[in-house]
Amino acid sequence: MNISRRDFLKKGVDIVCLSAMLGCNRSLKANDEKIQEFEIFPVDYEPNPFLFSDQIPVVSVVGVNNKWSEAKGIEYATTRAIELIGGINEVAKDKNRILLKPNLVNPNPSDTTNPILIEALAKLMKNSGKEVYIGEAGAASMRNIDTSIQGFVCRTKNTEILQAIQDDIFKGTGYDDLSKRTGIPLVNLHVGNMVKMKVSDNFVYKKIYVHKAMSDVDLVCSVPMMKTHGLATITLGLKNIGIGGYPGMIYGTVRSLVHQEGIKLEATGTSAVTVDMVKANKLGLSVIDATTAMQGQGPSISHGGTLVDLNLIIASKNALAADMVAANIMGFEPIEIDTFKWAWKAGMNPSNINDIQIVGEKIEKVRQQFQRPQVIPYAMMSDWYGPPCG
Repeated sequence: MNISRRDFLKKGVDIVCLSAMLGCNRSLKANDEKIQEFEIFPVDYEPNPFLFSDQIPVVSVVGVNNKWSEAKGIEYATTRAIELIGGINEVAKDKNRILLKPNLVNPNPSDTTNPILIEALAKLMKNSGKEVYIGEAGAASMRNIDTSIQGFVCRTKNTEILQAIQDDIFKGTGYDDLSKRTGIPLVNLHVGNMVKMKVSDNFVYKKIYVHKAMSDVDLVCSVPMMKTHGLATITLGLKNIGIGGYPGMIYGTVRSLVHQEGIKLEATGTSAVTVDMVKANKLGLSVIDATTAMQGQGPSISHGGTLVDLNLIIASKNALAADMVAANIMGFEPIEIDTFKWAWKAGMNPSNINDIQIVGEKIEKVRQQFQRPQVIPYAMMSDWYGPPCG
């Protein structure tokens, strides 16, 4: 009997995925480097043209037809969302190598970007002659769970453990199967060769390290699951890159070291460092998975989040604009989101939702009031969430 992803999640996926967390098959790689062998390459920083442009950004909002199969509905809506912002040939003009960055925080499919959406995007790009990769650096699997600490999740820079964590996540969320089926390489952004950029006008980090795969591609596409978040209020396209882009080999998984640096400027330890990492990336497309979203104390079911069937795909070349529209659909005003405030401080545009051209669905018809998270200052959790793994 066929069962949709949405119905599968409602049947208690947490129990099902526990066995997947324990798997350790190595994922496909974009290269054949041994995980203990790596170099750090200096590269020149170039400002992100999409986020610093005065051009009016276009954001598409497309409904998924739930009368169709999940795969057919998402594929059509994704294609339509890209068409409404200019089509794949315009969106990826002069971009030959593209990295798709989903949000795979852990091995639980209920907490992560739907692989059907990633596959639909990859199909569009490959049919347009692009070379496509899927890259991620997830936060946790059973490899760094420690029940002796209050927050249960510990931090590690160990490359073998980081490899195993990401293997668990790719397997548990269905991305291993996607890769084997389509031939699209999976890149563990935690380990391997890194690049170092000097970004003199950043807030926290004047030198940023990212995986070489993120630097070598021509375009990074952020594909987050729409969720609320206990530190950032919401987690969308910017945070998916801005926190998820910090490689564990340098900064540790769970990014507690990043948050601890961030609280020197602002209480969440999340917003300013998010903007720093976004500036160091080639983020030129954001496609938000709002098919099944999350509200409440996200970013995971285990943290207290609950699922919302929204059946939407949101897309834009400008990730800030896409996030602002998505936040509005969730019932938030842009001024409520600290990440947006720091993006504006950095000179990113747009600064007002009225400066965005929204196409597709009418916002007032799809807006829902999401249950808000209790935002906790990182200093209150730094001693018990993300300490070094023993």
